[in-house]
Amino acid sequence: MHSFDQVTLGWLIILLLAILVVIKRAATGSIFERPKPGVLFWLVNIFNLFFLLIANPLAAILLITGHLRDVDPTSLGIDSGWLLTVVETGGFVIYLAGFCLMGWALIKLDGNYQLGGSDPRTTDTMIAGGPYALVRHPMYTAALSIALGLACLTNSLTCLGAFVIYLILILLLIPVEEESLLRAYGGQYVAYTQRVRKLLPFIF
Repeated sequence: MHSFDQVTLGWLIILLLAILVVIKRAATGSIFERPKPGVLFWLVNIFNLFFLLIANPLAAILLITGHLRDVDPTSLGIDSGWLLTVVETGGFVIYLAGFCLMGWALIKLDGNYQLGGSDPRTTDTMIAGGPYALVRHPMYTAALSIALGLACLTNSLTCLGAFVIYLILILLLIPVEEESLLRAYGGQYVAYTQRVRKLLPFIF
């Protein structure tokens, strides 16, 4: 028993992914980019592509066909009705917020967009408005929200494990990325880091 109709949820996931692809193509001019050399950069970006373009659509298909529990043995059976409602409703809110935040960040970045860990180009400007006024790395916050939201919606320990791996990779990448931003923008970026948190507004 679930709080949401699984077929409808599956189609909604596919719709959100399609909208995000369209936004990324319109805002940045591309869908796929080649990450800069380095194991960490490749790991983060490959994991990101795998999770968004393979894991999410696969989960959607399994939800639509009703085979999620057959394929994912780590899918939990939450017996408590109120707990299931809290987990899945919370997951849906977090999941939807992740897509909205990522779309907003892509639109705000526009021509300044680059893959995570890339050094700013000489033509880039420092973006500190829109979602970047809330957190310094809204696209990472969005990706983590999508991962955690999917784990809650599917009640899957596998998806929760993917969220943990995602979090570790992103926490490793952020210092490297911020070092290059500091070199590029100096005191302007220092002042920005002092007033805006990394991933969660007012917290972290």
